[in-house]
Amino acid sequence: MAEIETHDLDVLVIGAGGAGLRAAIEAMARGARTGVVCKSLLGKAHTVMAEGGIAAAMGNVWPEDNWQVHFRDTMRGGKMLANWRMAQIHAQETPDRVLELESWGAVFDRTPEGLINQRDFGGHRYARLAHVGDRTGLEMIRTLQQRAVAMGMEVFMECVVVRLLLDQGRIAGAVAYWRESGRFVLFRAKAVILATGGIGKAFRVTSASWEYTGDGHSLALWAGAELMDMEFVQFHPTGMVWPPSVRGILVTESVRGDGGVLRNSEQRRFMFDYIPAYYAAETADSEDEADHWYDDKRNYRRPPELLPRDEVARAINAEVKAGRGSPHGGVFLDIASRRDAEYIRRRLPSMYHQFKELADVDITTTPMEVGPTCHYVMGGVRVEADTCAATVPGLYAAGEVAAGLHGSNRLGGNSLGDLLTFGRRAGLAAAEYATGLGTQPKVDDAEVDAIIASSLAPFEREKGENPFTLQYDIQSTMQDLVGIIRTEEELRQALEELAVLEERATQVAVGGNRQYNPGWHLALSIDSLLAVSRCIATAALERRESRGGHTRDDYPKPDEEFAKINHVLRLEDGKLVLRREPLPQMPPELQALFEEDH
Repeated sequence: MAEIETHDLDVLVIGAGGAGLRAAIEAMARGARTGVVCKSLLGKAHTVMAEGGIAAAMGNVWPEDNWQVHFRDTMRGGKMLANWRMAQIHAQETPDRVLELESWGAVFDRTPEGLINQRDFGGHRYARLAHVGDRTGLEMIRTLQQRAVAMGMEVFMECVVVRLLLDQGRIAGAVAYWRESGRFVLFRAKAVILATGGIGKAFRVTSASWEYTGDGHSLALWAGAELMDMEFVQFHPTGMVWPPSVRGILVTESVRGDGGVLRNSEQRRFMFDYIPAYYAAETADSEDEADHWYDDKRNYRRPPELLPRDEVARAINAEVKAGRGSPHGGVFLDIASRRDAEYIRRRLPSMYHQFKELADVDITTTPMEVGPTCHYVMGGVRVEADTCAATVPGLYAAGEVAAGLHGSNRLGGNSLGDLLTFGRRAGLAAAEYATGLGTQPKVDDAEVDAIIASSLAPFEREKGENPFTLQYDIQSTMQDLVGIIRTEEELRQALEELAVLEERATQVAVGGNRQYNPGWHLALSIDSLLAVSRCIATAALERRESRGGHTRDDYPKPDEEFAKINHVLRLEDGKLVLRREPLPQMPPELQALFEEDH
């Protein structure tokens, strides 16, 4: 093996968002030698985009709220396809994680009584999102970083992992490179925690920034782990649609939680037209008289804009297709007519400045133009609920890169609780595994050399495919054929186009040297983008129904055949193989919660 920078660790955490930092804190607290690799700069995690709050049944605003109600909301929001044990753990433990975060210095908004304040969000029965204005994710990252750095966390910034290493089927480490210099680095590690987030850059219109190329999903797949539920991609209902330079940037659900309403080009509040039949028992005669729809079984009132995200995104899509969209292809999100300027600037400071600076729109006087944007993937690494362990010994995953908690659709606010709750559990389990392992697994020097040679291959080609063109073509295929509404014909066409793109990717070429070479960096991400794109399209083709974040125009309704199965994907002899697996059986005492009439 060529001379290479090497680091020996017990636990390597890949990703420095909420899940990665919380995992690192827990692993260090358990005495494990822990290192954190982040693709960008520390503090630039996608967690900061989670603006609305942390869903936790603390009962500070509604004393009736409890973990059982939160559990039920999560399962129903995911159309009953979530892993019941993960949903239970999340609902039970997230309140403690919020209080723990506060004890570490997080500053939350307060109720008049001095308790942590909680706001409404889509799909939640009660107002339960603990928040810091519309900057909750930023406050979480600030707090976790401060805690981790104080504990002596070793951070490898602007470092990209290209492959995981195995020793007799178990984790042995990872090969990475420094973005600044292009030098390679070897991490010998007994355990690896994937906390890399999602796959947004596989789509053309997305709230994700450049880092979200599906690295964790593909690293796990290539290492022999299984992916699950990859057909379920969440298109957040409200991303910016104008100007083009900011298309897809997130407009937090807090705008709707704090009173914002959706209107079409006729200035009509159209969401009342899209309340699903199984929800609606009574609706208002006028917008002024009543602001809510009524649930026929649960008997609680909600603004129709706070239906689950998949329902709202489809409604906006339908209005635009019907010719009732805004001038730039979205709809209008109006809070200006509903709340005074001081309230908006106090409750939504980030949104106020975002629109003022990026779109020259004053949201205290003018509606926002919004539309669906690829935001989140419910699918990811298949993990064991209590430990976050993948099917490869020594490999763990937490946060968006892990499947199970959200089923077919994630409720807003459940992501930050997911990061804290399962980040902690992953760090604990990985540390226990690593410290109990004894000797460091062996690294195959020849394998490391082969990974490095493959990574440098684009420099060896004088002529070939442009990585930027390849990425655009991948994004166009996914956006146009595997987007918010899908059909069998288009999915088959997508798989055919992806096969061509995979062949083109073998001929990608870059010029220049290895120092801060954006073309080379993107070239190394192309395989990840293609891997996750194929997984999404393959699973979407197989699921012949509409459920949550997966909508088939040719199968517009849910189908009982698919109601209790997950699609599991893995590589066998280099080929992607899909199989159906039944959902884990829910205990009777939890099943009974769905039979109660409240």
